[in-house]
Amino acid sequence: MTEYLQRMARYNRWVNRRLFAKVSELPDDAITKDRDAYFASILGTLNHIMVGDVFWLHRFAAHASHRHSLKELHQFRAPASLRDILYDDFSKLTSARERLDTLILHFSKTWTPELLAQPIQYRNTAKEKEERTLESLLQHFFNHQTHHRGQTTHMLFDAGIDPGDTDLLVMMEESR
Repeated sequence: MTEYLQRMARYNRWVNRRLFAKVSELPDDAITKDRDAYFASILGTLNHIMVGDVFWLHRFAAHASHRHSLKELHQFRAPASLRDILYDDFSKLTSARERLDTLILHFSKTWTPELLAQPIQYRNTAKEKEERTLESLLQHFFNHQTHHRGQTTHMLFDAGIDPGDTDLLVMMEESR
């Protein structure tokens, strides 16, 4: 599982670079256009992915075993809600996304089977106490990103941009 989750951290960075490059081909008004999606626009959806990532990383950083590897997380304020817009400017979001993906990648290099088996206690968005292993939370973390990136690629198609192949297998083939 360690190798798989580390691959997902590499995939996260790889696919975000591709996706953000495609989004940058659009004019600003097309990036912010309400497309009747759950998070309204491409910008809103990409912000939501980042909000989810930052929420989880702050929860992970609260655990003593992860504090040091996530020390750079202080650059990213903890969002107040899942609908927060952290960056209303696409170029600033792109820069922040790159920094966050680098942090996630560095964090992934610390993962061991023992560390992944450790329980993480946190409060969910309803303020209820929860506890799950880091492994299961990271599976959710990467699945959440993939889910919303899929929505983003749909909106790109709607805007006339082919996002290209974003499959994990493509990244794996390219890295051979």
